[in-house]
Amino acid sequence: MIDRLLGRRRLKERIAELEGERDDAVARMEAEERRRGEAARKRQAAEKRVNELETRVTELEDRLERAAAEDAERSVDFRRVETLRPGRRDEVLSRLRSLETEPEGALSAFVADDGDVPDPVAAALGDRASLVRRAAPTLVYADDAGVVSCALAPALDPEPFCEWTDGFRVDDAWFRPTGRFAFGLVRSDTFGLGVYEGDERVDLRTVRTDVMDEHDKGGFSQARYERLREEQIDEHLDECREALAELPADLDRVVLVGDRGVVNRLEGNADRTASSDATGKPEAALEEAFAEFWTVRLRLI
Repeated sequence: MIDRLLGRRRLKERIAELEGERDDAVARMEAEERRRGEAARKRQAAEKRVNELETRVTELEDRLERAAAEDAERSVDFRRVETLRPGRRDEVLSRLRSLETEPEGALSAFVADDGDVPDPVAAALGDRASLVRRAAPTLVYADDAGVVSCALAPALDPEPFCEWTDGFRVDDAWFRPTGRFAFGLVRSDTFGLGVYEGDERVDLRTVRTDVMDEHDKGGFSQARYERLREEQIDEHLDECREALAELPADLDRVVLVGDRGVVNRLEGNADRTASSDATGKPEAALEEAFAEFWTVRLRLI
């Protein structure tokens, strides 16, 4: 009986020993798990920080590249800029036409205001191709020997094109008045409309309307003043539309220039519109606007 009791005691002691070892193992396991969890959290935090820093580095590198590109673009400028009045304009156009090269030795292109610079133009001009974007909308002329490298802003924009041939593509209709067409100057109180054959005016109609001064409301309330002034402008534009509707049907085109806000309201009556600062009596203002419109800007690239 004593043996049995002694045997049980040893078993109980052994059980207690094993339970203690078990508890120690569990404690070590839990400690290891906590250590691993903390290590995982630290690793995740480190990875997140690395990603944030890499993103920041990429952003700064992009900003640096853009700044370098902008600096390079600003460092490149036109060799010369000249405004070509009719006589000088025709002389420059004649010189461009006179150039003859081997096949595919002369590059001609038109780059629209919202268009991309064609690859052949970029290849021909190299780091100076950025000037084309600044000059757009513009015609570009260059030859494979680098003798000619210029941009010309036409009065009438052609459809975009880009070609290498044995001579420059220079169309009179882009730069000077040709054919039979109407040209009008419109402001909120002034309208001059001429019919032209080439650069000769063969018909004229003018409209002058008394419109309240934009900056002097007098004794009127602001709202009433603005309403009356707008009604006067509407009446003026109705007379302009009547004059445009009476134009001959055989015209090649109708061009309207003047105050941009007013011109936009008559845009559906014209094939081409542009801004103009010409002022004065209708006929004199029309002549000034006509000469201004057909003036060409030359930029040497």
